[in-house]
Amino acid sequence: MVQTYSSNETKIQFQDFELLEVSSGKKKFLKDFFSNQATVIMFICNHCPYVKHINTELIRLANDFIPKMISFLAINSNDKIKYPEDSPENMKKVHNQLNYPFPYFFDETQEVAKYYNAKCTPEFFIFFGNGNLCYHGQLDDSRPGNKVPVTGYDVRNILNNILKGKKMLSPIVKSSYGCNIKWKM
Repeated sequence: MVQTYSSNETKIQFQDFELLEVSSGKKKFLKDFFSNQATVIMFICNHCPYVKHINTELIRLANDFIPKMISFLAINSNDKIKYPEDSPENMKKVHNQLNYPFPYFFDETQEVAKYYNAKCTPEFFIFFGNGNLCYHGQLDDSRPGNKVPVTGYDVRNILNNILKGKKMLSPIVKSSYGCNIKWKM
């Protein structure tokens, strides 16, 4: 159920997909939410205790950086049949209850998770405005029960470096840790 993941994938570039955006109930293109500065794509879901553990920080992080022209997109790629808590209807409820300041997309076919080689929730991909990957990994070192405060340190650090104009020659990769994406059989 819990998996550690790291990637040697350095050639991932942003690719556009049309997915259901649950707050509006309409299919929308991811590219419409992509920023010229930087974009954070988060693979999350409703049921995962690791995501629940960091939800407050996800909201704080987005609220801190959206005014600085950095966009955030959340994607749930889990099988809604096996995990009904992760259905679009329940995603919309969570989006509204938590007042997510970012769009929350449902990846029904799981093609987006496969394209990005996402393995778990939560898992983060940060792209420069030109669409090149600069970070893939965890939010920070906090996990449920490990008593490390949730700060968003790793993602915040990358975003602050982008805002300072620091160049990264290759993507920084830090292992993500959480619940496996629930693949369809």
